[in-house]
Amino acid sequence: MPTRDAVYPANRHALYDIHRYSAAIRSGDLLFVSGQVGSREDGSPEPVFEDQVRRAFANLRAVLAAAGCSFDDVVDVTTFHTDPDEQIETVLAVRAEEIGAPPYPNWTAVGVNWLAGFDFEIKAIARIPSTTSSHLADKR
Repeated sequence: MPTRDAVYPANRHALYDIHRYSAAIRSGDLLFVSGQVGSREDGSPEPVFEDQVRRAFANLRAVLAAAGCSFDDVVDVTTFHTDPDEQIETVLAVRAEEIGAPPYPNWTAVGVNWLAGFDFEIKAIARIPSTTSSHLADKR
């Protein structure tokens, strides 16, 4: 069975410690990224919705990078929205800038009524590039 290794970005935010979770878990050649919100380093939310979405994507990008991945390696995405009807256009615009060209990853959007003070959350599964996987295995 593959080893489960925690992955954190270089500038990890306070929410990981406050809520006791890992930013991501590397298992074999897969990276399971916990839901990333638009939090500042102290764990507080960005007050403007578009800025919150951009910061959530930036936080996701930082976690992916810590494991040697990028958005090109993402195969599955789930987003959570507190007001999907009002928020979706903003999310889609930021997503178009961040995700890049096709083929796109799988994507599931879920409307929720609570995100611990946030209005948007994004989680992902990525395949770690083989050159990175073997390089990381050599460092252990």
